[in-house]
Amino acid sequence: MEFRNFLAAALLLCAAFSLNAQNIKIDADAGIDENGAHASISISTGGKPSNNSQAKQPLPFPKEYRGVQLGMQIDDVKQKLKEDSLYGYRGERDVSLLPTENRVLIESAGDSFLSRSWFQFYDEKLYTMTFKLDEDRVDFYSLFSSLQEKYGEPTSLDPEKIVWKDDTVTLSLERPLVLKYIDTQVFDEIKKTSSVKKTTEEVTRKGFLDSL
Repeated sequence: MEFRNFLAAALLLCAAFSLNAQNIKIDADAGIDENGAHASISISTGGKPSNNSQAKQPLPFPKEYRGVQLGMQIDDVKQKLKEDSLYGYRGERDVSLLPTENRVLIESAGDSFLSRSWFQFYDEKLYTMTFKLDEDRVDFYSLFSSLQEKYGEPTSLDPEKIVWKDDTVTLSLERPLVLKYIDTQVFDEIKKTSSVKKTTEEVTRKGFLDSL
């Protein structure tokens, strides 16, 4: 009975190693001598994995979706939106000027997988694309799995947001089902400018209060 248990444990150990290692070498010995039944097994791994088992290299983070690319001029984006019915772009009535300097927003009600789309511009260049996806057609986990397969492990993640980021592009998947393409450099510039303005306003406010 002990001998059979040993063999069963050895087989389970081999199976466990086979899931996580390449080029497994197994040496086993079993028999009966004057001291009774005996058995031994040794497992070693090593060597390079085959080409078929190598992980696929992740793709560069995307700057473009369906012909619309970060950094494009406003008129070029409008033209691309007109050419693709998926966006549901209706022309100038979908364009608005945000109550901040140098900001333009295009918002459109999409079709099929795109429930709604937002295209935000800074100095007349596209720096953010936001897509609210139809939850009846695609789910969060499927989208995350697809992005992870293409672009590798995320830079950061929490229960509400998963982010892939480099010096050029930030790709953000947010709950319930929103996907954002962001120009990292422009976004950082806007944040820096906003921070300077807030600091200046606070200094001015303090000076006003001190003068009372």
